[in-house]
Amino acid sequence: MAETSATALVLHGAKDLRVEQRAVSAPTGADVQVAVQATGLCGSDLHYYSHGRNGDFVVREPMCLGHESAGTVTAVGPDVTTLKVGDRVALEVGLACRKCALCKQGRYNICKAMQFRSSAKMFPHLDGTLMERTNHPADLCYALPSNVSDAGGALVEPLAVCLHAIRRSRPPTKDEVALAKGTGEGTAALVFGAGAIGLLLASSLAAAENFSTIIVADIDAARLKIAASLGLKTTLIPRGDPANPPPPKDAPHADQTAWALKNAQSVAATLTEAANAADASEVTGFSRVYDCTGVPACVQAGIYASAPGGVLVQVGMGNPIQTLPVGAAALREVDVIGTFRYDGHAYPAAIALLASGKLAATEEKVVTHRVSLEDGARAFNLAGAGVDEDGHPVVKVIIEGKAQAARL
Repeated sequence: MAETSATALVLHGAKDLRVEQRAVSAPTGADVQVAVQATGLCGSDLHYYSHGRNGDFVVREPMCLGHESAGTVTAVGPDVTTLKVGDRVALEVGLACRKCALCKQGRYNICKAMQFRSSAKMFPHLDGTLMERTNHPADLCYALPSNVSDAGGALVEPLAVCLHAIRRSRPPTKDEVALAKGTGEGTAALVFGAGAIGLLLASSLAAAENFSTIIVADIDAARLKIAASLGLKTTLIPRGDPANPPPPKDAPHADQTAWALKNAQSVAATLTEAANAADASEVTGFSRVYDCTGVPACVQAGIYASAPGGVLVQVGMGNPIQTLPVGAAALREVDVIGTFRYDGHAYPAAIALLASGKLAATEEKVVTHRVSLEDGARAFNLAGAGVDEDGHPVVKVIIEGKAQAARL
């Protein structure tokens, strides 16, 4: 198989996205070549597109974005025995060293030598998957069952993030839920954020039946409407309290902190009331809180809303430095746990959950827009705007590749 060219979306700088041709060689060794059929856009993609950087990682040379991808195998390297041409796969794009202690423990997501496609952390940059065809290690390409769509395959990566966060939170077992119910107490979960991650995470919690009540909280009524259509309980967080206006921006830091924590306590009380209204048992706080926003106000409220012995899991990437009520967590032994991407358990679990059909309605509601590869700039603008040209909410934008049938 000779070297060929493939259409790719290449970022040259902030808001400078170009459709170009990239050379694609035949796969060698244990690599396969994949015709990418669906790629979801996530927050890091939007940061790179909008600002030419994602936090401290600055785009220093043209780079393809995209890492939530699924496609069809079009060629295999000579050492590949697990996949064949025509297989549909989801791509896991983090390339760990596979040699360090963390990798050998299965925690390769925090490998110090991790190379992640579509991240500008390393230089030269490692291109992402927003291209017609790409070569990738076969053991990081997971076969998709026939009842998982290409768009569903693109959701495997964000769903893996959710399942990793849930696993890290050590959710109560069904027996523990029943025991709490027997004492008249409820086991409630709180999810901050009704974006793609929040909806996938809350739906996964509902499918596992680990909690007596699940509340999804957001400031966006339109997104909460989507959550409600999936049968999830929702609470709208007010954008401000006229009776408790924030201090001016030039007020002393201590005054701003005092106001923020008082506001967080008020929000926490509102959320606990919502849980009690939804649960026949008594809910004194949330057993598990999953923050999918990274917004400091949500993390603060989440700590206050946690039940004694509860767990708050930080899923969203927000402010690098936050003011948190650590004392309120320590006095009630609330664990605050960080998560980063996913470990070796997550991809197979995500595919199995999608194949079960339990998230079929969630996939339909989360994937709100589909755009062709050649119209990539519109896809990024849609995802960044949050609403489309007709005012409908944008949750997850999928960039689709060309039909595969003609290539096989």
